[in-house]
Amino acid sequence: MDNEKAGRRRVVYLLLAILVACGIWLYVDLSSGRTVTQEYLDIPIEYLYESTLTDRGLMLVDADTDHTIDLELKGTRWNISSLDRSQIRVTASLFDVTSAGEQRINYNVSFTNTKFNNNVIQTEKASIRMATVNISELYSRTVDISCELVGGVADTYSAGQVELSQTEVEVRGLQEDINPIGYAKVTLDIGANAVETVSRDLEIQYYDKDGQLLDKSGIYSSVDSVRATLPVFVTKELQLVVNLVESPGRRIKNTDYRIEPMTIAVTGDASKLKNVESLVLGPPPYDLAELGTEASENYTTTNYPIIMPDGCTNVSGVTRAALRIRFKDMTSATISTGNISWLNLPEGKHVELLTDSLAVKVFGTEADVSALAGEDIAVTVDLSDYSAASGTYTIPAEVTVNKGDVGISGLYQIQATIREGTEAPPEEGTPPQDVEASAPADGEAQMEGTP
Repeated sequence: MDNEKAGRRRVVYLLLAILVACGIWLYVDLSSGRTVTQEYLDIPIEYLYESTLTDRGLMLVDADTDHTIDLELKGTRWNISSLDRSQIRVTASLFDVTSAGEQRINYNVSFTNTKFNNNVIQTEKASIRMATVNISELYSRTVDISCELVGGVADTYSAGQVELSQTEVEVRGLQEDINPIGYAKVTLDIGANAVETVSRDLEIQYYDKDGQLLDKSGIYSSVDSVRATLPVFVTKELQLVVNLVESPGRRIKNTDYRIEPMTIAVTGDASKLKNVESLVLGPPPYDLAELGTEASENYTTTNYPIIMPDGCTNVSGVTRAALRIRFKDMTSATISTGNISWLNLPEGKHVELLTDSLAVKVFGTEADVSALAGEDIAVTVDLSDYSAASGTYTIPAEVTVNKGDVGISGLYQIQATIREGTEAPPEEGTPPQDVEASAPADGEAQMEGTP
């Protein structure tokens, strides 16, 4: 039994010794700097600046052109064992080629993994010293482009003609590749029920005279795609509207108006009319302040030109519309108020109001105007601009109504005397009690305009 155990241990030790020896040998071999060579077959040659050739009216022809190369590379065993053939890149520049014919050009061997560059791995042998290329002059001609339309527009819509960003294309290549071209075509698929203008960039395809699709590999063109646009139109009835501007006493709800005609028929680009249901007349909007109290009995007429949105056509033949408007319920009245106060009395001064009552012309509905009393109307003068003034002045007044929806007609002013000193000043905002109120004289209360 002991002999068997000892035998097994000897076998294990022997295997470990062999593995250690192999590891040491491999390490010494790989790190010793010893160089080896490795052959790599059929490495593709990549030709650079083919577009430059095309610009010069030349092209690289596949026939008689070297496309692969066999290489024998030299480097350390470590580096060679780490190199994969996919990391090898062979490039040849066509930048300096300026004429047609068979030519020999230099190539360059490099590696996508940069650690192998800078002579870490060198080319020991190559199947060719220089790359042989066959350069041919390009044959060119101009080909018309057509557009094939697929699909259709929805009901009540109509389509115009397809518009192409260009209707012809210059093609270049070998004569045997260019001569079979009968025409160029793009295909625009608008779907089954197009409801708006369709515009897309489409790839150009080439066909022979029998309508057979041609291989594009040998065909060079000035452009690879064109933009095709199919305008889709719709005809809609648009409601004519006018923007009305309100103010106190002049509300839209208190108006009776109509626009003649009420609608017009418009045709245009479906995408522009997609969410459009009305057409606003003007500018400017109509300010209800232009309507007077007499407008509650008679209509006022204002004419507007009908201006179409860009790209749309008025098919109704009507070029002007009329707004006929009046107030349904409008009255005016003159109401006297003694509710007169001031603001911003200058420091060190006192004021005496010589106007103790002001006749104010108001307007609005019959209900709102009849409900007003003098205490519902407030008259305020601002003394901010009179800080250095003394004496009697006619001062502009602001009139406000704190009840109902009522407007004020005219401009108003009151007379006041400003004196130095503060003896017995009246409480701010309250008419003085020790000054006898006088009736407004001519010019003390002025009114201008009508509602």
